[in-house]
Amino acid sequence: MTYVAKPRTHHPKLPRNELGLTRRDYEGAVSTLCAGCGHDSVSAAIIQACHELSIPAHRVAKLSGIGCSSKTPTYFLGKSHGFNSVHGRMPSVATGANMANRELYYIGISGDGDTASIGLGQFAHIVRRRINMTYVVDNNGTYGLTKGQFSATNDKGSTSKKGAPNLYEPIDLAMMAIQIGATFVARSFSGDKAQLVPLLKAALKHEGFAFLDVISPCVAFNNHNGSTKSYDYVRAHTEAMAVADLIPIHDEIRIDYAPGTVEDVAMPDGSTLRLHKLHGDYDPRDRVGAMDTLMRRAQAGEIATGLLYLDDDPSDCHEILNTVDGPLASLGEAELCPGSQRLEDINAAFR
Repeated sequence: MTYVAKPRTHHPKLPRNELGLTRRDYEGAVSTLCAGCGHDSVSAAIIQACHELSIPAHRVAKLSGIGCSSKTPTYFLGKSHGFNSVHGRMPSVATGANMANRELYYIGISGDGDTASIGLGQFAHIVRRRINMTYVVDNNGTYGLTKGQFSATNDKGSTSKKGAPNLYEPIDLAMMAIQIGATFVARSFSGDKAQLVPLLKAALKHEGFAFLDVISPCVAFNNHNGSTKSYDYVRAHTEAMAVADLIPIHDEIRIDYAPGTVEDVAMPDGSTLRLHKLHGDYDPRDRVGAMDTLMRRAQAGEIATGLLYLDDDPSDCHEILNTVDGPLASLGEAELCPGSQRLEDINAAFR
């Protein structure tokens, strides 16, 4: 594999964030994915989101499994912590890391094979345990590394590049995430930067399990007529439930709009997610309604995008388990080994 060095020079007047950093400071290595791959657009959106939020790179942990999508953490936030796990096991690593140090931002990058096939069981349990992280699935409906077989998220009736139809029902990861405990669920399209970046910013600020299903076309194996994950199909069949924007607390703007046109959602950190609602009767807080909307849109051959579900009062695994406030990794011997009498008291409580 040829390594391509990234140029060190850049425009001297690039915008700087509150940390004095430019967008270039959040980049990683040059991508080796196929030219036009939607995954690179997702990486670019993550770079922009972290830059605009002024998140220090050393406070971010990137985790991934196996697949084209799982290569992408190399291409963003090159100065962050990173761990590339085995196929489908990223949730276990993310859980352990988060339990050890709750003070980092955790970004999990996975694919439809890594999450919806071999990793489906792991995905289900990290959702229900509500690990405080942003979990992104680059969803292209195909196994790109093994030359184009259907993945578990590919729609029934969608055809392969050779014309063979998919005979099985798809797994809807957004629906599953809503059903089993995610407190922030969104869907977007890798080619819709205006929608994806604000959703990523909101997910990163959300205190709880935030899930983003991003339709990210595979230009090599799943971007043809007959595919429901191609650029043309997604652009023609997307129905935006909301156009989102994140307004940080220190720049909060309140405007009195007509009822049904805008919904302001208070985020746990005090910032506001402003939803320009295209449907006056859609409520992102309605868990059952969100699942009903996803099913109805799927039956109509449409892809619902935007913020699909939000819990106004989320909780994460640390709150559920009542862990200590600081990172476990910072505890000393006195806290970790309280003595034999404490152990006896604990054992007595179970008798």
